[in-house]
Amino acid sequence: MLGAIIGDIVGSVYEWKNVRTKDFGPLFHPEAFYTDDTVCTVAVADALVNDRHPGEALKDWGRRYWENGGWGGMFAQWLISDSLEPYNSFGNGAAMRVSPAGLLAASEEDAITLAHRVTEVTHNHPEGLKGAAATALAIYLARTGQPAAFIRLAVTERFGYDLDRTPDDIRPTYVFNETCQQTVPEALICALVASDYEDAIRNAISIGGDSDTVAAIAGGVAEALFGIPEAIGRKGWDYLPDDMRAVLQALYRKGGMRVGGGFF
Repeated sequence: MLGAIIGDIVGSVYEWKNVRTKDFGPLFHPEAFYTDDTVCTVAVADALVNDRHPGEALKDWGRRYWENGGWGGMFAQWLISDSLEPYNSFGNGAAMRVSPAGLLAASEEDAITLAHRVTEVTHNHPEGLKGAAATALAIYLARTGQPAAFIRLAVTERFGYDLDRTPDDIRPTYVFNETCQQTVPEALICALVASDYEDAIRNAISIGGDSDTVAAIAGGVAEALFGIPEAIGRKGWDYLPDDMRAVLQALYRKGGMRVGGGFF
């Protein structure tokens, strides 16, 4: 989960100012910040750790950090409403916030079940559910030691995504897109062809598009594949307020993992 959050932070300054190179400045831009992607990811973790209704947790955290901004239009309307009914979204928010499900899952089917549970409260369109489930499954498989080639094949066979590409193939023509259909496959590729965690994040930023969300999705998978280097983990941790840190710590404890590889 911290891997997804760091992806969001790194990508925050590039969402509207895409860079089509992996060789962009320092990993953490001086103006980087956590966005709504992080807030929603923490909310999902809170729901799973504390057995809360996912919709109530999303509304709680979203309203608590309302001034952070960046909310999608339909999600913002849902967030401030009194309704807990979903609105048939297939936006990529389904996948960017789902990493806690992949971290806590006890099996492949459990990863998908948990992903559906935390997604269907808003993104109940089949493509929204698919994007979240594919991301959670990739994280679960990586966390349990499966190599990138196996994950690529498993996700392709189950969900039909075209993962037989590289960031170099994607980069020249990729444009900003907020759907699961045209965000999740690209983000998964960025993680699955990477050599390490930082390489995955740089891949994600380099293809352009919805940079913070692409990097959040890729970052969650890359954390499970490679772990997070200590210096990067500490830097990402420093951006977060205490209430978010507490949820991360509870999530990793519940999953039997050490926060950030054990350096917090």
